[in-house]
Amino acid sequence: MLMDLAILRNILFWCTLINLGTLLLWWAILLVPHEWLYRYTNRFYRVSSEQFEVINVAGIAFYKVLIILFNLVPYIALWIVG
Repeated sequence: MLMDLAILRNILFWCTLINLGTLLLWWAILLVPHEWLYRYTNRFYRVSSEQFEVINVAGIAFYKVLIILFNLVPYIALWIVG
C-alpha cells in the first residue's frame, strides 16, 4: 500500500503540532513550578540551580531543532511539492 503525499503531509502536520505542544508543556512546567521541579529533580541528580537551568534550556533548544528538522521541514517540502 502506497502512501500518497496528502496523507504523509497530514501525518507530518499532526506530528509537528503534537511535538510543539510537548515543547510548550515542558516550557510551562519549567516556568511555573520551577522551584518544586528543581527540588524534586535534585533528589535524584545532584546539580546546582544554574546547571539545572542550562540542562533544561539546552534540552528545549535541542528538541526544538529536532522538531524543525524532522517534522516541519519535511512538511513544508511536501507542501511545496504537492
